[in-house]
Amino acid sequence: MAVLHYTLDFKLRAPADVSATVRGLQSIFQEQEMTENVHDSEGHGYLATFVGKNGRFAILRMHSHGLVTFDLQCLEGDDVVQVDNLLNALEKKLKALLDGNIQRIKRLPALIRGSDVDRYWPTADGRLMEYDIDEVVYEKDSPYQNIKILHSQQFGNMLILNGDVNLAESDLPYTQAIMGSGKEHYAGKEVLILGGGDGGILHEAVKLKPKMITMLVIDGCRKHMRKTCGNVLDNLKGDCYEILVQDCVPVLKKFAEQGRTFDYVINDLTAVPISTAPEEDSTWEFLRLILDLSIRVLRPSGKYFTQGNCANLTDALSEYEKLLGRLSCKVDFSKEVVCVPSYMELWVFYTIWKK
Repeated sequence: MAVLHYTLDFKLRAPADVSATVRGLQSIFQEQEMTENVHDSEGHGYLATFVGKNGRFAILRMHSHGLVTFDLQCLEGDDVVQVDNLLNALEKKLKALLDGNIQRIKRLPALIRGSDVDRYWPTADGRLMEYDIDEVVYEKDSPYQNIKILHSQQFGNMLILNGDVNLAESDLPYTQAIMGSGKEHYAGKEVLILGGGDGGILHEAVKLKPKMITMLVIDGCRKHMRKTCGNVLDNLKGDCYEILVQDCVPVLKKFAEQGRTFDYVINDLTAVPISTAPEEDSTWEFLRLILDLSIRVLRPSGKYFTQGNCANLTDALSEYEKLLGRLSCKVDFSKEVVCVPSYMELWVFYTIWKK
């Protein structure tokens, strides 16, 4: 059974009179048959918990620096009207008691914890987002990662890998950006796709009549992301593409040894790490390895496309750009910032080419 967590905050211009405020609120808690238990806050204002019927549990805190917070937890199925009446009564009474001292009031929708469908997923820069997810379509642990496909009313089916929102059926702007935003001519060209198991890049690329697409992937989402991939993942080979279900590193090394090259390399394996300490995060070394190998199989006039990360992560993006200057082959780059619908944040994409 899920728990609903409500919050009500009053930011004050100056600390409130604790005794007068608490006395003024007592009648509301008594009407709700909630038992008060005052705790020692060790000089940090007033702290009390309240336990009521139907499993309700509340925390009232009056901080010494002038912030009043009220947290209420209720079990799923509790009387929503009663809960709303309690919060309305508290807000009204606190407005009266703190009149003239209120800088801001904030009351948020309930945070739903422990429900069968998880709606809360963080952005890359650590902000919590609540999605309109209403169904778990698919979930599985592959040998490489945890795979979830959740249905959003706005964004369609969403692919989530290891807890990160990867791509939704609404996210054609992502696919277009990582392919060059319509500025490239793929007709008659040879293309290498690294990752992209949602099938979106392959689905869009085959429309552009390339000579051949080679795709290296470890997991695919053929069944539940049809609006993204169409039917291109139904078979490992098509008229102008071949899907190799293999680790990309040994295949890239083999291509480099054989002298096989491509007009375009599209890397959809992973975003730039949030960590800005390459010596502490092995993902940075993996990125450098993929970059070096990809540049080796890129033709002199070719282009390498990849995602960066959230536009707010300027330090991580700067570290990535420094990494581009330390590759075995000198490269130049440009970048583009695109709004990806299901990410609910701006995302940076890179185009890289040999100097």
